[in-house]
Amino acid sequence: MVKSIKIYNNFNISSNHKGSIILIGNFDGLHLGHQKLFKLAKKFKKMNSLKIGVLTFEPMPKMFFNNDLKNFRISNQKQKISLLKKFSVDFVIIKKFDKKFSKTKPVNFISKILYSKLKAKFIFVSNNFRFGNKREGNVRQLVKCEALYDYKIIKPKPLIKEKKVISSSLIRKLLESGDLNKANKFLDRNWSIEGKVLKGRQLGKKIGFPTANIDIKDYVLAKPGVYAVKVKINNNSKIIKGIANLGYRPTFNQKKILLEVHLFNFSENLYNKYLTVNFYKFIRKEKKFKSVGQLQKQIKIDLVKAKNL
Repeated sequence: MVKSIKIYNNFNISSNHKGSIILIGNFDGLHLGHQKLFKLAKKFKKMNSLKIGVLTFEPMPKMFFNNDLKNFRISNQKQKISLLKKFSVDFVIIKKFDKKFSKTKPVNFISKILYSKLKAKFIFVSNNFRFGNKREGNVRQLVKCEALYDYKIIKPKPLIKEKKVISSSLIRKLLESGDLNKANKFLDRNWSIEGKVLKGRQLGKKIGFPTANIDIKDYVLAKPGVYAVKVKINNNSKIIKGIANLGYRPTFNQKKILLEVHLFNFSENLYNKYLTVNFYKFIRKEKKFKSVGQLQKQIKIDLVKAKNL
């Protein structure tokens, strides 16, 4: 049984969580590189009889500073928490990243938050971690303050696979280029999108292939096209196979990006239900067809491919 995690929205944590191991970062996607970090933290937890806490930010700082950056996330917050449960994390601080917090002086972040509020004993950060007003704080500054504020900085080397540093940026590039196999390999699971089924124009139903429409919100825009998927409904353990189109539906001149999911051997009403769509295989890129008839023929071919997978 996976234990629950205590969630905080500020730095006023309970006394039993003070003096813990703190990992700081966005941890978007919880890929193999992040997993290496958490496995090491788990060893520190066992050796020092300490708890593990995660300090993360909402929205992600990069999205806060760039209002035009919409499709960026590998995982949403709910998925992140669910994944963290697997790595012996005891609590998560989800700090609202706003203008006021972004102006925090680096020395105050260290003295007033890491030391006074959290009493952190071990702090795990990446080598390129920056913090504070105008990102003036860095790992060098954190290390300099170790003795004064009674903590130890742990900055493991990045994980390298196939001559590439495993990072959230790399995963995004792989998804955007359509290399789903490699993205899933570096995530150590199938990439997934979670969302509520919306009522659309029912174009799929009209051409004989009813679909559940999901707004992908802030998720990274993987390569538009057709994918073989496996779906969970309302977080139920039952898995249903299907096919999905992620894109703009150029045949129908759709301008908004949408995820459309067609489930095999399924006829129940899905409106307002919450789907978790796991992407297994990229089948083909999105294409504009000259007629609806040509689109219907191609969908039949796509369905056979997806079912064979």
